[in-house]
Amino acid sequence: MNVAQLIAKKRDGCELSASEIDGLIAGYTHGTIPDYQMAAWAMAVFCRGMTPDETVCLTQSMLNTGRPLAWDKGRPKVDKHSTGGIGDKTSISMAPILADCGLDVPMISGRGLGATGGTLDKLESIAGFRTNLDSNEIRALIDSVGCVITGASGEIAPADKRLYALRDVTATVPSIPLITASILSKKLSEGLDCLVLDVKWGTGAFMKTLAEAKELARSLVGVATQMGVKTKALITDMNRPLGRMIGNGLEIDESIDILKGCGPADATELTTRLCAELLLMAGGADTMSSAMARIDESIRSGRALQRLNEMVRAQGGDLNSPRPRAADETFVADRDGYLVMNDCEALGLAVIEMGGGRKKLGDAIDYNVGIEMLSTPGQPLRRGDPIVRVYSNKGLTPIKGMLQSAMSVRDEPVELTPLVVEIIG
Repeated sequence: MNVAQLIAKKRDGCELSASEIDGLIAGYTHGTIPDYQMAAWAMAVFCRGMTPDETVCLTQSMLNTGRPLAWDKGRPKVDKHSTGGIGDKTSISMAPILADCGLDVPMISGRGLGATGGTLDKLESIAGFRTNLDSNEIRALIDSVGCVITGASGEIAPADKRLYALRDVTATVPSIPLITASILSKKLSEGLDCLVLDVKWGTGAFMKTLAEAKELARSLVGVATQMGVKTKALITDMNRPLGRMIGNGLEIDESIDILKGCGPADATELTTRLCAELLLMAGGADTMSSAMARIDESIRSGRALQRLNEMVRAQGGDLNSPRPRAADETFVADRDGYLVMNDCEALGLAVIEMGGGRKKLGDAIDYNVGIEMLSTPGQPLRRGDPIVRVYSNKGLTPIKGMLQSAMSVRDEPVELTPLVVEIIG
């Protein structure tokens, strides 16, 4: 294969064939194509894009570098993927709800990326919880519990790990075709029947504009559907945090509250809506109302919470093990008015500054730090009213500027965007 010719072909805006893409990905994964050539190809894709057919071929090629999970016929296999946001903890509550409603959830998740927290980091705040299960362990948990949340092993789309690391240092991460192939090569390796996508937009999301989020959602739905997986995407608002809690251990506690039926309204709404969409796609319900009724009964009966306990125990953790919180301090309103969220991402960066996330690869995480929202955007406030409670071993001072950047109090409230803006697929 003449890689230089493929790079030039893509740079000229020409479409690559399936065999050309397959050879390129296989060669890079096996080390016969060097980083500098793959970086040049990724930059050509970043500048010139890919056709839908090329994106399907890229996703399939990356998927084929690993060993996807295979299942005997049985309960439908479903999963959810979120593009990430501040306080986004829906996966942790969704998996046990869906398992209790008759679906299997072989969920392969990731770690924090930028200001957004990762599902694996949150779960590792539970003492003993294992996120490095192999394929046999995943199958065993699906058979016994019906759900599992773990990280990607070396058997799952190894091309993505290499290519993503390269994109990260060559400024080619924000490419819709490359994002699509990265996400779906891992998710479709789970052997899914149905997939629901939570594509977030706003100041706290990877996609800052609604137009970008819609473009990514259309690409993801189109490719996954063409590859034989029923897929739907919800465009959701991330101009404000989801729920009250931001931070690994705090978000585990809030996920448990959702399963107890006492979680915050917005996080509960999105969790149950995503579950309902999967139930409908998988044939577990005929209407949205009947799907929501099944989910509500699963929560009210306590079965969903019990299922979470079973999953956690099976993965070596203990939900009853104490999860201490760091010392707390309150950030208050400096004037009368209405709370306005200016930059949701700044809240995630504040948690990282407190030690609740990684600034560089290999950093240790303090699972006990975080932020609790005591007021919500649009809420009227008086001077001195509490806005957030900060749990930190470093005090409020190091992040006070970030909080002031994230939120302000104004004379007039800003109209809030609906939580679910649009559905694609």
